Amino acid sequence: MSQPTIRELADRHWRGEGDLVHEHHPVSPVAGRATEEILDGVLYLKSIASVTAIDSGDGLLLLDTGGPFDSQIVYEGIRAWRLDQRLAMAVFSHHHIDHVFGTLRFEAEAHERKWEAPRVYGHAAMAAHFDRYERTRGWNSAINQRQFGLAVDALTWPADFRRPDVTYDDTTTVSQGGLTVELHHGRGETDDATWSWVPELGLLHPGDLFVYCLPNAGNPQKVQRYLSDWAVALRAMANLGAEVMVSGHGLPIFGADRIKTALGDTAELLDSIEDQTLALMNQGCSLDRAIHEVTVPRHLSDKPYLRPVYDHPQFLVRNVWRRYGGWYDGEPDNLLPAPRAEQAAAWVELAGGVDAVITRAMALADEDNHRLACHLVEAAVLAEPASVEAHAARAHIYEERAEGQESSMARNILRHAALASRSNKRDLAGDF
Repeated sequence: MSQPTIRELADRHWRGEGDLVHEHHPVSPVAGRATEEILDGVLYLKSIASVTAIDSGDGLLLLDTGGPFDSQIVYEGIRAWRLDQRLAMAVFSHHHIDHVFGTLRFEAEAHERKWEAPRVYGHAAMAAHFDRYERTRGWNSAINQRQFGLAVDALTWPADFRRPDVTYDDTTTVSQGGLTVELHHGRGETDDATWSWVPELGLLHPGDLFVYCLPNAGNPQKVQRYLSDWAVALRAMANLGAEVMVSGHGLPIFGADRIKTALGDTAELLDSIEDQTLALMNQGCSLDRAIHEVTVPRHLSDKPYLRPVYDHPQFLVRNVWRRYGGWYDGEPDNLLPAPRAEQAAAWVELAGGVDAVITRAMALADEDNHRLACHLVEAAVLAEPASVEAHAARAHIYEERAEGQESSMARNILRHAALASRSNKRDLAGDF
């Protein structure tokens, strides 16, 4: 059986027929990173993020460029499509590493062939994020090892980043060949997001403002996200009448009606999560109440492009809380807490010792109450970190809880904890 085209696969996903949890997860490659011309003069590659190359008639332009692991694949795919056209410009939709490393091979080529070097465009806030990345290499290596389920030696955070040549603040328009590229700033997953509109092609590139799943607006290990600002940007894009949308992650969407619906539904979901959270905050409630009471609107929960296969709704609530309410969760015992290990030791002693806690945690897991079992087994390991039995129970419980998670972020972080306990540690990527 022949491999379906990107358009055919995208149509299946729209109808809810794709395996977005595993096989076609939005943050995973499709078709072995093969390139495909999805419109006349438009080449598409779906790696972890998407890369879109456009023949402007006077040089090529890239809307996002892939990660450090994509640079040669992107170069070879584009050169098989357009052998001798120089890369004239590229747009970085934001600073994340899976979008900003694909120009380097083309720049080396331009130097070798004495072509004019490509110009890179991005938002003015991008350079500060690259500075932050360079200061926090160890931290970013650790958190992404957990988030993507990587071995601790499988990812070393880059030391150097290619800054944009041309920056802008709100909007700017660039002409290249016979095309116009409108760049618009929005705040969403990042505060330096750029969405691009090519009116001559009816082509919209939202970057990670649309990722074919519940928006990555929570992400427990990353910096602040902006739900209501995100919704504003989505509604602005929805009014363009785009015929093709090449998402930052996940497959493209074809057809103006589908694009408008997907963008509008995503904006509605984000506003609803924020509005529900703020309503509870305005009552003076605790974070605990908010994360357990705020829900995704029922009429949006079954949309294939809004499933929580990457981020998790509770993580979005926490980001709203952090933005408007700071880090204090409303629980007075957490304001100036005792060390967790000291708390755990006291509770374990009251429970009658580590063996009693392990027994109860395993019983809860057998009852499919893994949420509570995780709390108990974590206390057992904190109280007696050298206990082989406690780590064995912890590994078992976290593995079972991970298996039931639709969110890959939750699944991978839980699995990382389980794997650590197989080595009698609480964590493999950090020192705690």
